[in-house]
Amino acid sequence: MTIDHHVAIASGRTTLGIELGSTRIKAVLVGPDHAPLASGSHDWENQFVDRVWTYSLDAVWTGLQECVAALFADVEERYGLRATTVGAIGVSAMMHGYLPFDEAGSLLVPFRTWRNTSTGPAAAELSELFGYNIPLRWSVAHLRQATLDGEPHVPQVRFLTTLAGYVHWQLTGRKVLGIGDASGMFPVDPETKSYDARMLAAYPGPDIEPLLPEILLAGQDAGSLSQEGAALLDPTGTLQAGIPLCPPEGDAGTGMVATNAVAPRTGNVSVGTSIFAMVVLEKPLTSVHHELDLVTTPAGDLVAMVHCNNGASELGAWAEVFGQFATALGQPAPSDVVFGVLLQQALAGEADGGGLLAYNYLSGEPITGLSEGRPLVVRTPDSRLTLANFVRAQVYGAFGTLSLGMRVLASEGVELDAMYAHGGLFRTAGVAQRLLAAAVGAPVTVGRTAGEGGAWGIAVLAAYLGAAAEQDLSTYLSDRVFGDAVAVTEVPDDGDVHGFDIFLERYSAGLAVERAAVEVI
Repeated sequence: MTIDHHVAIASGRTTLGIELGSTRIKAVLVGPDHAPLASGSHDWENQFVDRVWTYSLDAVWTGLQECVAALFADVEERYGLRATTVGAIGVSAMMHGYLPFDEAGSLLVPFRTWRNTSTGPAAAELSELFGYNIPLRWSVAHLRQATLDGEPHVPQVRFLTTLAGYVHWQLTGRKVLGIGDASGMFPVDPETKSYDARMLAAYPGPDIEPLLPEILLAGQDAGSLSQEGAALLDPTGTLQAGIPLCPPEGDAGTGMVATNAVAPRTGNVSVGTSIFAMVVLEKPLTSVHHELDLVTTPAGDLVAMVHCNNGASELGAWAEVFGQFATALGQPAPSDVVFGVLLQQALAGEADGGGLLAYNYLSGEPITGLSEGRPLVVRTPDSRLTLANFVRAQVYGAFGTLSLGMRVLASEGVELDAMYAHGGLFRTAGVAQRLLAAAVGAPVTVGRTAGEGGAWGIAVLAAYLGAAAEQDLSTYLSDRVFGDAVAVTEVPDDGDVHGFDIFLERYSAGLAVERAAVEVI
């Protein structure tokens, strides 16, 4: 059935997804067929103030208003009409962090983002107390650390939320949070779909539960856009109040939706400045592992997350060097072309990288126990230093820490039927995808919609509001959203798998070199 997008926009048969990422706020308008119709964005950067990584609340609203204005302008340019309403709205943002408010709704300290790592003592205490891994970036770790440090604002805290939860609260008046985002604040029981009762009781100090947002599942009513909320998004008064909103979610959850990876035995890998994998579990893990965070899908199913601080940045730095060399030869080329040519070279490399080792550690890496990083290329005198082996080792190095975490999952008996990947590294067809399949030991699928990102994912969750009574989220995505999606799957090649295993064995042993470099350089 052909959909008239002009009619859909004019009649409000669309959904609006907004995601506040680390470097960009993006809005996407999606049609009844889930196709992106228009978009707007606003670039922003965190600030390092008083040794805290933060964004001001003023920057949040300035960015959102510019983003939404850019979206409306794009609609007008493409379709020749001004959108005044949409069928539903969804808000997503970077997970975790610390946003504490007092009784009057005033922020007590500047927003502490997921990037802050000052919560070590609290995270260690809570992990031991709960028998459950509590990462440094989780909201409960931030609250507990503030208590341990005797910060004077702690007794005044009456509400604690995430960035997505804060924006949703201001737009609707509802203090709620999607279960996926909530599971990165405080551990969630996947059976009850609520905060874990045993851990709530074990939390040291005053009762924490009254401070936390109400948990909602995908498809549940999360309120509607108030007059005040409409004015916050669109000060021109064009956007009408009364639009329903879906539960606000974190960027991990919207990434799962954007790649159709919400069913058990599926997972997704996101590669950018950092790299992380999300695997939907069939049952709880038997042991606590510091390499694995436990969160949930937007529907509340348990997910194991392997989060690596370092991703493709070092590979990008080398691509820039080779681009400079091409310019020095009098053959300048666009950065995307240089990157693509280099990646293609990796396929010509030896399966184990020719004996070369590459570490992409620009920053510390908790999974391998490193508080700081030193990017390294290491080789023995008898290794084969060629361009193809060098690039293959760099790609392998980008996936090395991720593979170590995935092998912890495998030791728990976790099996994968499909892994979906997204990120700029996969724009060069067939290279990173093929080598990632070897690194994770599972088929890796790359689809067109993965590039639309979390703003599209939360727009899809907003659209799901109208279908939740009829279908579960996994079925809705498979049947209505991704049924005709174009995707390419790479199955692990036996030679690549064997070569990567050899590389990873050397890589693990060579971490001692990385640790020594941190100590002496």
